[in-house]
Amino acid sequence: MSQKSPTRLPLHTRHFAVQLSATRRGARLARLLAERQLDAWGEPYDDAAQVVAELASNAVRHGRVLGRDFRLRLELHADRTLRIEVTDARGDRVPRLPDPVEENAEGGRGLRIVEAYADRWGVTQAPANGKTVWAELALGRV
Repeated sequence: MSQKSPTRLPLHTRHFAVQLSATRRGARLARLLAERQLDAWGEPYDDAAQVVAELASNAVRHGRVLGRDFRLRLELHADRTLRIEVTDARGDRVPRLPDPVEENAEGGRGLRIVEAYADRWGVTQAPANGKTVWAELALGRV
């Protein structure tokens, strides 16, 4: 009798997406939902939660169009690379890294925080004149 090795099933990419109101409450909910989803997937979420918070906050603050929502999408690949996407309605307002800000300034640090946590990030055009700001993080790697 020959012994067969167990069949290995390919690991699939996991997806999560939700549409939220372009309000401060929607931004807070984006972070909470991302934390819960990553926890359900058994993944660490602290760094990703920071990125989601910043991107969602920027979508609400700079990408809001009256009556339009924003969308959060998480994609976890087999190699544990997490792609975070936040799509808003303002494709004409492309984010850029600001010049260094004063220590006591109230804003201007969001994309610097994203840059610090993410392995890479960028912006792509989205349908209906929107934009998607994305970031990728390697989970569990130092």
